[in-house]
Amino acid sequence: MAIEKDFFRQVMGRFATGVTVVTTSNQGVLAGLTVNAFCSVSLNPPLVLVCIDLSSNTVPLFRDSKAFAVNMLTEQQEHLSRCFSTASPERYEYFCHATYHTAATGAPILDDVLAFIDARIVAEYPGGDHVIFLGQVEAMGMPGQVSFAQDAQSQGDKPVFSEARAALENPSPLLYYKAKYRQLPDTTRKPSLAGYYDEEFT
Repeated sequence: MAIEKDFFRQVMGRFATGVTVVTTSNQGVLAGLTVNAFCSVSLNPPLVLVCIDLSSNTVPLFRDSKAFAVNMLTEQQEHLSRCFSTASPERYEYFCHATYHTAATGAPILDDVLAFIDARIVAEYPGGDHVIFLGQVEAMGMPGQVSFAQDAQSQGDKPVFSEARAALENPSPLLYYKAKYRQLPDTTRKPSLAGYYDEEFT
């Protein structure tokens, strides 16, 4: 029996994910798209991967720039996720009117995101109807802290986290579950995997 595409999408939709906008810049052309197929791969060296649909017109830009930034969105940035997931003049001509800065690679880092990863593409793999880009982390940051790899150099202005955002201890992420945007409840719980996470998860 063949795997049905729609049912496969429904099943995978049961896995709650954060929401990111993955961006790049090549010869002055900015590009970004909403991605939830993102994960860490290795701690040493620090590697992450993103999966991008082969039909996306951003693929050649990622290949040419050899870099990408992963912008992890807050619950206040749902509008950016929606804009970067649609084919519109706002996205293609105006970069969704998003303000941004750069860190190490020149890929745009959106202001006031939950956190970011700035990576240099070190490998590309086929992934069915997607392409898998493997990136080595050159810079990363969150409110209150930005860090660069030892041999990376800062390019231009540093990523911006407003004072209001930096003052938040735990800014809330934008989540996606069962084809809908979600938010974490206001109540917080202590981790139940203390002492286990670092060993088993990255």
